[in-house]
Amino acid sequence: MSQSFDLVLRGGTVVNHDGIGEADLGVRDGRVAAIGDLSRAASGRVQDCRGLHLLPGVIDSQVHFREPGLDHKEDLETGSRAAVMGGVTTVFEMPNTDPQTTGPEALADKLRRAHHRMHCDFAFWVGGTHENARDVAALERLPGAAGIKVFIGSSTGSLLVEDDAGIAEILSRTRRRAAFHAEDEAMLRARRDLRVPGDPSSHPVWRSPEVALKATERLVRIARATGARIHILHISTAEEMRFLADHKDVATVEVTPHHLTLDGGEAYARLGTLVQMNPPVRDAGHRDGLWWGVSQGVADVIGSDHAPHTLAEKRKAYPDSPSGMTGVQTLVPLMLDHVAAGRLSLARLVDLTSAGPKRAFGIARKGRLAVGYDADVTVVDLKRRETITNAWIASRCGWTPHDGRVVTGWPVGTVVRGQAVMWEGALAEPSRGEAVRFEEGAAA
Repeated sequence: MSQSFDLVLRGGTVVNHDGIGEADLGVRDGRVAAIGDLSRAASGRVQDCRGLHLLPGVIDSQVHFREPGLDHKEDLETGSRAAVMGGVTTVFEMPNTDPQTTGPEALADKLRRAHHRMHCDFAFWVGGTHENARDVAALERLPGAAGIKVFIGSSTGSLLVEDDAGIAEILSRTRRRAAFHAEDEAMLRARRDLRVPGDPSSHPVWRSPEVALKATERLVRIARATGARIHILHISTAEEMRFLADHKDVATVEVTPHHLTLDGGEAYARLGTLVQMNPPVRDAGHRDGLWWGVSQGVADVIGSDHAPHTLAEKRKAYPDSPSGMTGVQTLVPLMLDHVAAGRLSLARLVDLTSAGPKRAFGIARKGRLAVGYDADVTVVDLKRRETITNAWIASRCGWTPHDGRVVTGWPVGTVVRGQAVMWEGALAEPSRGEAVRFEEGAAA
């Protein structure tokens, strides 16, 4: 008796825990049901994937989709549209919206807004504050919660816990891995006069490598004292990467495509405030230090830190210009281009974008192509050369600092729980995004 499937992805090269090899992938009821030769199987739909690679669905664990309150920049629908156009199947969205996501009501509101309106699957970080520190153990286990996110250096929005006592109070109560924006707020205040009006290249002078390293060292020390697990977002310095190599028992590490790709030595002159981020894009020496961390296994995940602002906002004179850029849609093509250039292997990319997030955050049924797992697949053409353009960007703000960049490697299809939500640039409707489940979270 032949097997039957809802969808068969036929003739592609599957990249998973078993290695890299040609195989068919069969989907039933939203899950991977078989991997192998399915040429005799019955299927409701067969998608020809010859010449393409099937990767476990890419998970972007740091995006800012701005809803509610800042919808003129982005919302959950447009942000997730950009995600799936770029091959991303799951996102974790950040809490610095208006109102901030710091309690169960705000989290529940985001889940209601997202369900079957977002095009990809989703979870939401809950902001850790002085006010909710006593409640973080319950908040981090709510359905749809990715965990607790803390800003110890101010960035976009007003969430801030800068003092050691406040950080320790939160970490003493967390049981899941808490995520941190690590820049030292006291140093930022003391160095504000280093900002040069009209000169965004002074941004990495103000927010110096020492500002980031001091915060990261503090976090590791407090995590050890409280017995907590931490995740340090968007590492931007060579010194932090070397330091964190000695502390992998408590800290997981995120790197971003913009810190791995852009060289501040020329980017500020070329792009101005469009390249302004927190922490900043730095010079090639720090970029090389991040690549060392990737090659040595210190980095655990890649997150885009997708943080859109309108072009009108970004064109304000520095330092009145906001920090942030689009990134979720360009994550896959930029990193595939690095694969093509030999900077990392395809297997290492998969580890950083699917298996790594699964390990770090305890994601259930995602992060690998295996029977019983959600049928989340990022289908890519490793040889395809394309030019990233503003016109391709689906984010509401409609721009990318990578406009005009030619890349080798391109997302051809995005499959979320067995539904091909994007194929060859065409978006499927209606959207069916659902909340992610976690091994340590409450039952959704």
